[in-house]
Amino acid sequence: MSKAKKLFTNWRIIILIIFLVFALIAIRPNPWSEGAAIRSVMKNSSAALAGIESPKPGLSPMSHEVILAMNNRPINSVADYYSFVSELDVNRTVTIKTNKKSYTLMTKEDYIIEELNETEKKIVQETIKVNETKDNETIVAEKTINKTITVPKTKKILTGMQDIGLSIMQAPTTNIRKGLDLQGGTRVLLQPAEAIDDDTISIIMDNLKQRLNVYGLTDVIVKEVRDKPALLGEGNKYILVEIAGATEEEVKDLLAKQGKFEAKIGNTTVFRGGEDITYVCRTAECSGIDPNQGCGKIEGGMACSFMFSISLTPEAAQKQADATRDLTVEKREQGEYLSEPLQLFLDDKKVDQLNIAADLQGRAVTEIAISGSGAGASEQEAIINSLNEMKRLQTILITGSLPVKLNIVKTDNISPMLGIQFLKNAILVGIIAILSVAVIIAIRYRYLKVAATMIVISVSEIFMLLGFAALVGWNIDLASIAGIIIAVGTGVDDQIVITDETLRKEAGHMGGWKQKLKRAFFIIMAAYVTTTVAMVPLIFAGAGLLKGFALTTIAGITIGVFITRPAFASIIEILIGE
Repeated sequence: MSKAKKLFTNWRIIILIIFLVFALIAIRPNPWSEGAAIRSVMKNSSAALAGIESPKPGLSPMSHEVILAMNNRPINSVADYYSFVSELDVNRTVTIKTNKKSYTLMTKEDYIIEELNETEKKIVQETIKVNETKDNETIVAEKTINKTITVPKTKKILTGMQDIGLSIMQAPTTNIRKGLDLQGGTRVLLQPAEAIDDDTISIIMDNLKQRLNVYGLTDVIVKEVRDKPALLGEGNKYILVEIAGATEEEVKDLLAKQGKFEAKIGNTTVFRGGEDITYVCRTAECSGIDPNQGCGKIEGGMACSFMFSISLTPEAAQKQADATRDLTVEKREQGEYLSEPLQLFLDDKKVDQLNIAADLQGRAVTEIAISGSGAGASEQEAIINSLNEMKRLQTILITGSLPVKLNIVKTDNISPMLGIQFLKNAILVGIIAILSVAVIIAIRYRYLKVAATMIVISVSEIFMLLGFAALVGWNIDLASIAGIIIAVGTGVDDQIVITDETLRKEAGHMGGWKQKLKRAFFIIMAAYVTTTVAMVPLIFAGAGLLKGFALTTIAGITIGVFITRPAFASIIEILIGE
């Protein structure tokens, strides 16, 4: 029987080929993939109203919906997408063609305001106090006059994703998920401020996922980690949050603050964020910079007011009616209001108060307006800060408060450029290392077939490990890459052991192929067990931050010991056996 036939009929080699085929199917490589894949869709945005849905958590990269064209203009990359979006005007119809279907949407007005180097005159009404003489008595009266003021001209401009509501990424070319270290983003390690049970930490994780989803961040990972195995005791519980493409400033307060929102009239709480709120407006039609208040100068800069409408449950509206029924009516310069305002508290800190009109006394009103403000060194900065504060408050009103306060233990803001450079260096170093070892093996044993087989087996191990990661939805990050390097290095070492045992002919080492391989695999299994035992504690070390390294190493050496090492031994036996 020829050696080629022996190779492809050997059951160990057949198993290797089968697993390689499964890995190929799991990875689904497509290096020619083009377009901009949809990472997430902002709620109430133009894209969401047009029917575009956010990818479901856990969706494989190659299953993401990919934008191919917009208004018949080809979209081959992320740069093409942003180039098209930057040219959009307000109230423009956009047709989006994806690899699944076509959508038609209308761009909406955005909140960001740009100040022009022009001014315009406006007539506003102003109430002034004047002295009038009546019946020989001087009294102070209020008089409304028209006043002409000069204000700077402004215009609303679109700001990237906000006009359509899409967060996009380059169309993936494989099903291999890139971890935070490779695609950039923010990693936050949180610890509950008090001891909690497993049910409570599950509630917290669900709430955090909902907050991040409402905030427009859907490409997130929220998981529980501990600093010791459950068998060794309870240990400290942590929550690890990884958010791709987000900055530290966007999510730090959103995650750490408990988010307890209360609205009080006097000492009576009339509604809370979460269950008492049925709807929170987040569209430009009923939320944004308050047109009645606008922006004004404060000490050290500018401040801008925002407002948005919410809907209460009938029960919360009735509480508000009961709390206002016995209040007195006061006459003020702006009109008639109740003696007690509606005070807004966030995490027990008063953030704003709203005057209650007299005609709302004792009425169960379900539609009310919430207001607040943000400050900055310039008007533009104040507007942006005000809208960010509004967005955070809206999110907390929708999701409600956390059961306990969370403390930030560690925050990492990661640039994707560092990860990409590390990946390139790791691949280069790995190739050089494998080739160097192959050259040394070829020189030592003078068998080029052995060196070539070693290279093929090492590449096969990496490919199967990546296929396994793609199949189970495992993120490949820097720690995982380090684990892959360790696994491949261990594999090369085992192959050297097999080669050395099978080719040595010195006295005391003679014997059949089975006896030689038995000695080699005894050494390999001993090293495998030792390495696995050494990796288990690292799964819990550093609150789980080394988990990727440990699991990748264990998976890699397991694939090697039970699939590739036996196949390598069979190949060596067939190619150079006598």
